[in-house]
Parts: sequence; structure tokens; C-alpha cells
Amino acid sequence: MKKELTLVILAAGMGSRFGGLKQVEPIGPNGEFIIDYSIYDAIRAGFTKVVFIIKKENYDLFRETVGARIENKIKVEYAFQDINDVPNVVEIPEDRVKPWGTGHAVLSAKNVVNENFVMINSDDFYGKDAYLKIKEFFDNSNDQDCYSMVAFRVSNTILSNGSVKRGVCESESGYLTNIIESSIERVNDKIIASPLDGRDSFEVEENALVSMNFFGFTPRMFKTLEDGISEFLIKNKNDLSKCEYLIPDVVFNEIHNGKKVKVLESTDKWLGVTYKEDKEFVVRELNKLIEKGEYPYDLWK
Repeated sequence: MKKELTLVILAAGMGSRFGGLKQVEPIGPNGEFIIDYSIYDAIRAGFTKVVFIIKKENYDLFRETVGARIENKIKVEYAFQDINDVPNVVEIPEDRVKPWGTGHAVLSAKNVVNENFVMINSDDFYGKDAYLKIKEFFDNSNDQDCYSMVAFRVSNTILSNGSVKRGVCESESGYLTNIIESSIERVNDKIIASPLDGRDSFEVEENALVSMNFFGFTPRMFKTLEDGISEFLIKNKNDLSKCEYLIPDVVFNEIHNGKKVKVLESTDKWLGVTYKEDKEFVVRELNKLIEKGEYPYDLWK
């Protein structure tokens, strides 16, 4: 049975390495952004609503660009990630500039999302397969305590302009058991993962699965995030200038608390503009997909 499913797009962060708002960098032949292709794929997979999580000061920019193009295609909502919108359990440092991370971003949508939802990064191109598989999962699942994640083969997520951050996945019987957040890079034809927590580097196979922040949640995740953020802030009271409340960490805790996370594998190639030099490659790969008929030349015409 088909069910309501919302796409929650995390778009409040600034692309520091890219040098601006990556989310509104034209990639397609008619000025489309990566975010346009994500929404297009979600619509054709059967998603029923899109929620943009943005900074309030970027509302006009998003509404006049992406919003204007899709408001007649799918229901659209906006949620604002505000650095001050946290429980009053600590004093926020004056030098805190960046948002509190992906967990806090998703929590920002609690008042506009009451159904199952999928969260993605705004500057990642995942391909249509991911949306089809996660939609099918939710259409066939009635377990409010079972989440899902689309994982990608690591070799399909590495571009040529330096290291990238990926979550190396470990699973058992199709369910996630661990995510090792790592810096990943090709070194002498090998793929080397260097865990961000300082553990020793290790080699990963070409087909090893990695997380790209493509998670599917039931509405129960909002209570988990709400309950957890106070604990997070208190625990990190000595590092409030830089600490981040991240979805992979929350998911990892949920697994230890008995929740299940079904791993769905996509064989599509991930595309994204991590560095300025990546744009040319992404444009070229998208044009190949357009030539093959995967996407129309004018996406929203």
C-alpha cells in the first residue's frame, strides 16, 4: 500500500570548502541545481511533500529559485534552523556561528512533518534508484521502530579532487550495526579510510557500502532528537563553539537502544560538488544521464 512520504532536504549549511551556497550553484543545462534533480527523483518515486530546512535569512533566495520551480509539482514546506533554537540547558557561546549539525537540522522540521520522511543533503545527487528503494521500503513497512538507510558503493562516491568524508557501514543480516565516520581517499589504487575519531586507517573494498546521509525515519525520530539534544549539549558544554549534533551519531545510539535500520543498497553513482573543481565533472556526468534519457533536457518544463 502506498503511503505519504516526505523528503526533508538539509540546506541550512554553508559550503565552506566550495566557497558559498552550494545549494544554489547551477549544474543542469537550464540552470537547474543538484537539489532540483533530487526533488525530481523524489516526485517520480511517489514522494508527496518536500520540506526545505534553511536559514531564515535565505528564505527569499530559496523561494524565488527552487521553490518557485516546484510549488506546482509537489507540496512544499519550509523549516528554519536557528542556532538559538535549543533547550535552555547551556549558555550558547558568542563565537558560535555554524548550526548545531544534522540532528538539530532535522529536529527543526518537527512542526511540519507528521509522516514517514527521508532526509538528504541538498548538495548531493543520489540518483533515482535510492528514492525508489526507500519508497518501496516504507510502502511495505508498518514498524514504527524500524528506520532505513540507502548506502552506496564507496567506489561510486569518490571524485578526483582530494579526500571526502564518508560513513563506512557495517551490517548484519541486512541491518546496520555500525557507521565509521572516515576521511576516504584513493592512494596508489587503493581506497583508504581514516576514521575521524583517530583510530588507525584501513583499506576498504571497491564495493564496500558507505552512508551518504540518505536516511529514512518514522515520526518517532523527532522525540528521539528532542530528548537527545539536551543531553548532547550538557555532555559537550566545554566544546560548544564547535560540537555538532549529528544524525549518524543519533542513529548509532538508536541501534544500541534496540531500533533497527534496514540497509538498502544503491548501485547508482553519487555526484556532488565538494570542491570547486568537481563542478565540471558533475555537469559532464549529468549531461550523460540526460543524453541517455534518464532526465529531460529541461527538467521542469
